[in-house]
Amino acid sequence: MTRRGTVRRKAPKTQHRRSTRPKRSNAPKALSPSAADLQKQLGLRTRERDEALEQQTATSEVLKIISSSPGDIQPVLNAVVASAARLCDAMDVTLFLRDGDDLIPRAHSGPIGMSIGLRGAWVTAQRDIVKQLIQVGRRYPLNRAWVTGRAVLEARTIHVPDLLHSDDYLEGKEYAVRYGHRATLAVPLFREGSPSGAILVCRQEALPFTDKQIGLVTTFATQAVIAIENTRLLNELRESLQQQTATSEVLGVISSSPGDLKPVFEAMLANAVRICEAQFGNLALYDGADMRMAAMHNAPPSYEELRKRDPVIPLDRSLIGLLVATKRVTRIDDLSAEKPYASWALVKVAGARSAVGVPMLRDGELVGAIVIYRTELRPFEEKQIGLLTSFAAQAVIAIENTRLLNELRQRTDDLSEALEQQTATSEVLRVISASPGELEPVFKSVLENATQICEASFGNLLLYDGDVFRRVALHNPPPAWAADSQRDPVIPRGAMPYRVAETEELVHVLDLAAESRDEANIRFVRLAGARTLLIVPMLKEGRLIGAIGIFRQEVRPFNEKQIELVKGFASQAVIAIENTRLLNELHQRTDDLTESLQQQTATADVLKVISRSTFDLKIVLNTLGPVFS
Repeated sequence: MTRRGTVRRKAPKTQHRRSTRPKRSNAPKALSPSAADLQKQLGLRTRERDEALEQQTATSEVLKIISSSPGDIQPVLNAVVASAARLCDAMDVTLFLRDGDDLIPRAHSGPIGMSIGLRGAWVTAQRDIVKQLIQVGRRYPLNRAWVTGRAVLEARTIHVPDLLHSDDYLEGKEYAVRYGHRATLAVPLFREGSPSGAILVCRQEALPFTDKQIGLVTTFATQAVIAIENTRLLNELRESLQQQTATSEVLGVISSSPGDLKPVFEAMLANAVRICEAQFGNLALYDGADMRMAAMHNAPPSYEELRKRDPVIPLDRSLIGLLVATKRVTRIDDLSAEKPYASWALVKVAGARSAVGVPMLRDGELVGAIVIYRTELRPFEEKQIGLLTSFAAQAVIAIENTRLLNELRQRTDDLSEALEQQTATSEVLRVISASPGELEPVFKSVLENATQICEASFGNLLLYDGDVFRRVALHNPPPAWAADSQRDPVIPRGAMPYRVAETEELVHVLDLAAESRDEANIRFVRLAGARTLLIVPMLKEGRLIGAIGIFRQEVRPFNEKQIELVKGFASQAVIAIENTRLLNELHQRTDDLTESLQQQTATADVLKVISRSTFDLKIVLNTLGPVFS
């Protein structure tokens, strides 16, 4: 039944669905991969993935070591050879660096040694031998007779599947027999387009290296070059900074110690020994005949004591002697290996092995030398020699500056001393002119200036009357001696001034307490504390009229300039005495002339009165009265 109002429609005809099954074909069926094939492919892909991961991990490890070891190339090189040996299934990997016409092994991985061994029976201890050889820096000649040498010379990677059966490498066959080398790979290290070394990878089997392995070693070579270059730049930067710091330090010492060479030499040696990686060093100055030790740094105590006892360095058959003869840098890599030096004190006492000395030259003339030493056999490098040469140049500058400064100081001291002496002389002359006829202020001025300028403790001025000396002036006398002098100004017999009277020459005694046993001098030493004395005679026309004595209470001789100064003061005192004598004679003559004139004037007055009053006797007598009164 249908609902009312609805129209009943006929059902559509049923359509047959198309079958999804493939139509049968007469073509042959494709064989589906078996589980074994799939497993094999999976294993291959897994190995490739693992190899790639291992290679990436190894590369990352090397890069990590590069970043974590700035300035230290050895850990990087060690990681490179170890990774290359592991990833290339190699028996032996060595990294060589080029040095001129040689290759030097710098890193090694594997059991190979430098003695003959059998394949597969390597001695573990041989690793230590290789390390020692690498440290010493054994050199291999760079030629095409061995794989690594040809790779470097021809700047290309060389792969030899079986070194034992190759006729291209004469030395290679020897290596194959001695060390078990068969499959061999040498990849050069390129720096700025030129080979700077190579990585040598060896197997015991004649199993060629794959392209991936060759590419991997090439990558390691690139990383090694990057690490080497980074290390070189960093070390150069460090060396430059060290040198600049050391130079600044030395220049700072030079500027802070003008005229004093000892701290300059000590700072210079300390920096040279430290930066050049030496054990100790010394600096010697040359006087044209001998080399004398001027400074030492970190020298063995026994050797330092030896050089202190005898600062003159032997030139016969020595490094210093060779340097003196040539005026050139002198380097001896092993002192103990050469007969002229083997018995030298530096070798026997100080244990020196490697040494280098640089000359200190001023205008081409030798003024000294700097020598540094190592107690192990390790020759100094050219950079270190260059640095040492710059220190030698600084030492010459310091010596020259000190010489000029000392000359300037000496001239300044001479001018100051001359000015002081001229001032003192002018003052004495002023006193002489301001006190005509008065000797006491002149004597005081002379004595005060002589004592002060000559750095004496006290002084006195004596006059000689023919048989005794009398004190007429004192300056800064010790109290006990001053009191004794006031009681008796006469100098007792036997005192030092009477030696002047005997010879009419100056007396300069270094130590009165030690040189005289006379009672008068012993009393003088006890009362005044006098030790060093200078007594200069005052001579007039070769005749002794007095003396100036100045004294020090410490034993310190007066120098020539001071003696000459006191002689000048003695001459001034003689001039003052003579001027006073002449002035007194002039005064006496003036008084005599005045009296004579007065008498002549009175006589003339009498004669005049007589002539006018001839007969007035009283007037005449009154006129004559004052004349005869």
